[in-house]
Amino acid sequence: MAPSLTTPAKLPVVRCRLLQRYEHQPFVSCLAGLYGCQWRRYQRTRAMPGDCCCSKLECASFALLIMTFCLTLVFLYFWSEAQNDYNDFDWFNFGNLGFWFPWSVVLLVIAAAFFSYVALLLLLAVCLLSEGQKLYLHWGHKIGVLVSLAFSILAIAVLSDLCSKEWTTLLLSFQVTAPYLHVGGVLLMTLLSWPIALHFYDINRKVCLCVPVGQALIMGLYLAVLCALYLVPLGMYSPCLKEESTLGLAPALIGHRGAPMLAPENTLMSFEKAVEAGGQGLETDVTISYDGVPFLMHDHTLRRTTNVQEVFPDRTDAPAAMFTWGELETLNAGAWFLHRDPFGTAWSLGTEDRAQAQNQSVCTFRDFLELASQRGKQVIFDLYRPPKGHPYRDTWITRTLEVIQNESSIQSHQVLWLPSDLRSLVQQLDPDLQHTSASQAPVEELQQNHIVQLNLHYSSMSAEMIIEYAAANISTNLYVISQLWLYSLAWCTGAQSVTTNALQFLNNLNRPLFLMTPDEYNLMWVLTDVVSFTIIFIIFIFHWWREQRLAFFSGSKPTLEHGTYIKFRTDVWSVSSVNILGEPARSPLATEPNLATVSEH
Repeated sequence: MAPSLTTPAKLPVVRCRLLQRYEHQPFVSCLAGLYGCQWRRYQRTRAMPGDCCCSKLECASFALLIMTFCLTLVFLYFWSEAQNDYNDFDWFNFGNLGFWFPWSVVLLVIAAAFFSYVALLLLLAVCLLSEGQKLYLHWGHKIGVLVSLAFSILAIAVLSDLCSKEWTTLLLSFQVTAPYLHVGGVLLMTLLSWPIALHFYDINRKVCLCVPVGQALIMGLYLAVLCALYLVPLGMYSPCLKEESTLGLAPALIGHRGAPMLAPENTLMSFEKAVEAGGQGLETDVTISYDGVPFLMHDHTLRRTTNVQEVFPDRTDAPAAMFTWGELETLNAGAWFLHRDPFGTAWSLGTEDRAQAQNQSVCTFRDFLELASQRGKQVIFDLYRPPKGHPYRDTWITRTLEVIQNESSIQSHQVLWLPSDLRSLVQQLDPDLQHTSASQAPVEELQQNHIVQLNLHYSSMSAEMIIEYAAANISTNLYVISQLWLYSLAWCTGAQSVTTNALQFLNNLNRPLFLMTPDEYNLMWVLTDVVSFTIIFIIFIFHWWREQRLAFFSGSKPTLEHGTYIKFRTDVWSVSSVNILGEPARSPLATEPNLATVSEH
């Protein structure tokens, strides 16, 4: 008698395998239903030995799904790290569209929704492949993936043109998030080791990895990425990896147009709120009215921050400098803040604050200087030259100096003079002013111009640059920083001050986020890699042992007995009979009434 495939002692193991496979059917039904709307079992097809996991169209769909996942992830990370500049983006759209809408937040929500959708589809596909199912992506999902891909490509292209500096922000973010992205990447590769090992050792069930070359390529790519992730910390740089004893003082906070999250920008209320929130300096923008009164206004028109459209409907887009001070006094400069709520913070104002914000008016430069003088705060401001035809077009510098020297009580050393026009004349007229430059020039040139501070966009942040200027007694102020991670990075790089919209948040930070010592990071790196390697090694050993054990149970080759294909493995093509040593072949229903027949079609 020919030796049987299965002994009585091994039958319970086989039966357990079969029942375990049967219990997977609800799980597989759920996967196939969500991925391809194949909720019924007869709609699905298993990948038989020698078959590919899907048709050419479905292979292309799967490749497209992977590419879409990568692009949606890139865009989501890119736009989430750009939150520091959402307000500028929304006001840019207001200037072009003529109405206010929080486009930045809506774009973030859409990006998160597309990424979640594509990530779920990819997870379903991987699970189906692990279950040996042929892939079939429903046409509705195919359209959804194409829409997600088109949105990501279009959004990246448009925002790269409009907000090119955000890519620099993205690179800066890696300086604080790279250690944690490394851990996340290693975790992801560790999770992927299960399906990779499953297919690598599953030599009898050949689906997508049926060609040995393909198996080698997949395994080689996986190992290459894994090794790169294990070693990437060797080339990683982060200024936040330092001993806390070497950390400098927290950068001083300068209120950007006051405290624009708590009050209408460039109003007296805004600057009072900035002082209350702990601001050590105040920043603003100065324009000169048609009759020679310097006042505070960031935009070149009055449309965004006043009710000029109601009071002077025919002059909505007229330059702000072409209005007299008498006309400017009639405008409301606070109601817009409550109506548009640019930072989503108006709800936090109390009844008195809301009433005060509602009645704010355009602020004069003199009143601004008086408040700074009384509170002992430094001031820094941009000064706009009036347009052609303005009476003070050629004397705007001297008129501004007159207000500082003769019409206010502020001390000249409290003023950080930023305008670069006629700087030599200004130094002669008032040598006590603290001259500030917006250009990243060589140290020698800055010293020749008596520059004591640089006012630079945060995207130019560099520890080496800040240290070089600090050695020459030139401090660095970075603008505009409102996110905690950016402020933490500025702190770690050694910036002396930052201009911010979020005084109330940054002032409460007692320690930089992501700060850790080199020894702590090395320990985290080594532990992550060792734990990951151990888990991956165990997973591969487990799958090797499982395949060897199953091969022993079923024999080296499939057997045809009475025309029936018998194959006891984790994946069962068809089971209709079991031959027990010493007994003739019989129907399993006759010998084991509780052993269900399981067939795949």
